[in-house]
Amino acid sequence: MIHTQHIIGSSATVRDALGRLNDLSGRVMTLFVVSKEGRMEGTLTDGDIRRGLLAGASLDDSALSVANRRFRALDAERPDLDALRSWRASGIRLIPLLRSDGTIADVIDTSVTTTRLPVSAILMAGGKGERLRPLTLDTPKPLLTIDGKAIIDYNVEAAERAGISRIRVAVNYMAEKIESHFAARDNTARIECVGEPAPLGTIGAASLMEHEPGGDTLVMNADILTTVSLEDLYLHHRSEGNAITIAAIPYNVAVPYAILTTDLTDNTRVTALEEKPTYSYFANAGIYMIANDLLASLPAGERTDATDLIDTAIASGRRVGYFPITGVWIDIGSPADFAHARQLMQQHRLLTPQ
Repeated sequence: MIHTQHIIGSSATVRDALGRLNDLSGRVMTLFVVSKEGRMEGTLTDGDIRRGLLAGASLDDSALSVANRRFRALDAERPDLDALRSWRASGIRLIPLLRSDGTIADVIDTSVTTTRLPVSAILMAGGKGERLRPLTLDTPKPLLTIDGKAIIDYNVEAAERAGISRIRVAVNYMAEKIESHFAARDNTARIECVGEPAPLGTIGAASLMEHEPGGDTLVMNADILTTVSLEDLYLHHRSEGNAITIAAIPYNVAVPYAILTTDLTDNTRVTALEEKPTYSYFANAGIYMIANDLLASLPAGERTDATDLIDTAIASGRRVGYFPITGVWIDIGSPADFAHARQLMQQHRLLTPQ
């Protein structure tokens, strides 16, 4: 949404600008100066006005005369995510997105929307959650609450913070309850529930949706609790040139015995013993960044798992990579997982300043 309270016409005076800035007290005190055609001409803060007055400007001069004409802005069609990240890190709060004619298409408030990923998202929320019964007898698993919030809302909010404006939710089991949930929720993104006529596996529901050519889509299970950076995941996906990037979690296997090492040419001959080794692997976290042409190739309405699509991509020579998750990741598939997630979020709330 364009922050109209931050926009002032170039014909306004310095006095007008001071009044507008005063009205913004308690919020981000920045104005965007625009021409009568709506083209952005500069930014204006208290500091800009102070410097202008010290340089000899008067309160009746035009606001544009004291504005910063070397402002920072992003292309609305192809925003530079690296620049956005750098500006965000330097403390810039409001960043305008400009159309090709220089008019403001939108404004990013980096305290609310940290980035603007050029992807859509699909959340898989059709499962029955049978291992969580009796909790899921009357409530679909994505709507079970942790610290007062539905599990799926943690993932929706993460996508909204990443600037994803379109989220599709694949539903089947108790679909009407999930649909009602989003109908009543105050959504920032456009959220659409897509019903599966029958269970279609972990990614088959994507065959029921349209996919914009040339783009990518975030696909993830709706019943995951995670702090993965969607921005880092996307930037890694693009920099590696992957068709599919699998978010992965470290998984260690400890063997409680001494393991034999045998000769490569004579596997009956022991060459060493390794006492109680630990092997490290990366496991599929159920979160993917996938090229839209691959999603568009899914057989319509057929049961397909994400592993099937990954195997097909590898077999056809497409690049498949992984992105390691270094933060929290919990697959809420059992009562123990659910209890752990609740405890984790309670501790997080207690440790976070209110």
